[in-house]
Amino acid sequence: MRSRQYGPDVLAGERRRPGQRPVPQVEAEPGLVVEDSAGRFCGAIVQCEKDAVTLEDRKGNRRVFPLQPRGFLLDGKPVTLVRRAGHNPATAPGRTASGSVAAPKGPAKVARASRIYVEGRHDAELVEKIWGDDLRDVGVVVEYLEGVDDLPAIVADFSPGPGRRLGVLVDHLVDGSKESRIAAAARSPHVLVAGHPYVDIWAAVRPAALGIPAWPRVPPGQPWKEGVLRALGWPQDTAAAWRRILRSVTTFTDLEPELLGRVEELIDFVTVPEGE
Repeated sequence: MRSRQYGPDVLAGERRRPGQRPVPQVEAEPGLVVEDSAGRFCGAIVQCEKDAVTLEDRKGNRRVFPLQPRGFLLDGKPVTLVRRAGHNPATAPGRTASGSVAAPKGPAKVARASRIYVEGRHDAELVEKIWGDDLRDVGVVVEYLEGVDDLPAIVADFSPGPGRRLGVLVDHLVDGSKESRIAAAARSPHVLVAGHPYVDIWAAVRPAALGIPAWPRVPPGQPWKEGVLRALGWPQDTAAAWRRILRSVTTFTDLEPELLGRVEELIDFVTVPEGE
């Protein structure tokens, strides 16, 4: 039996809801100006690889985004970017796990006075795996806090100022949350607190990277990680589960855009030249 909605092969190609218009494919030509689908970054295409495209805005800031269906806006309308015909990956520069152009090998950099703080060890390990090469190239050290309840005092102890900036990555930074109130009390011209909406850094890993359809919903009031392990049928061993999750992450395309954008934002903030 054929489906009138999907045609003879329901698994062939991207399916659309009835009445949904097809999204045009656009070649990722250098200089073409697009926005990411969330509307948070607009820039010209400067590089396109097999699974990623690099945009540069008018201030010279660059962001790397995964190539995915409906991933960009062109003149305000959704498009799917594709590599140009004849593109030769063999001639492209090397890339780090974050999608950045790999810097030439050189002597170790002296660490900056500026720092990036993250909530816990898992956050630090994930940031190291994807952005470690980039952070070493710019001399930025990442430290973890074991929670953000005392963030204002920690920031005061750090003594931020010109040339000594602090970026903080916070889990579950959504309006009305405890984390949002703490972040508001800690921000200053030399302190940027940015966060993703997930209750834990685990959920910032795309389910597809783990071979699961979605992260399970855990009822309020229950420990989230333990609830996830029960729902997935994994052993009740959070350390082993995290090792399994971390092994599944190899490049930035295995992470959710909400985390990618915030980490890139923090790196930009703490590496701004003194005086800007």
